Amino acid sequence: MGRLHEKGFTVKSAEVSQDQLRAVKDQHGVPQRLHACHTGLIGNYVIEGHVPGPLITRLLKEKPEITGLAVPGMPIGSPGMEGPNPKPYIVYSFDQAGRIQVYEHIDPTH
Repeated sequence: MGRLHEKGFTVKSAEVSQDQLRAVKDQHGVPQRLHACHTGLIGNYVIEGHVPGPLITRLLKEKPEITGLAVPGMPIGSPGMEGPNPKPYIVYSFDQAGRIQVYEHIDPTH
């Protein structure tokens, strides 16, 4: 959340149980295979996992007809997961029909 705050986003957080978090993911249509450590809501979109701030800004500007963006797991090199040997990872988009597409390939080594 600190990273998003640094990018100019207003962030409100809530401590919830794993069951409550799963319920939020289900309620907002996050496909099971895209589940990550945390879920955020911004405007009409869901942000799942470690999605880079610039992609959230792009999402809000372009307003595509999707439900949200997701980075499944906790890839080394994603925002908040910096460390040695960062690896490329994929940010996916998803919609209410369950379609999942590549939104952006991220290579933190460049």
